[in-house]
Amino acid sequence: MQTLAEVEEGKSVRIVEIMGGYGLMSRLLRLGIIKGAVVSVVRNRGPVVLRFGDSIFAIGRGMAMKILVEEVVR
Repeated sequence: MQTLAEVEEGKSVRIVEIMGGYGLMSRLLRLGIIKGAVVSVVRNRGPVVLRFGDSIFAIGRGMAMKILVEEVVR
């Protein structure tokens, strides 16, 4: 497992664990990002830019370091 901040651009990953408090959990829940969700990393320099469904959004590196993921094999 690795953190979301460590994922290479272009890779798809499944969220395994979110190691954060209420603020982080609340923000991610509003975006639809929950345990088990699959996201693609669009850009991983500065803020981490993610694609989830039809949406693209950015989260800060600090947030990304608290999200454990596993690579999705296609």
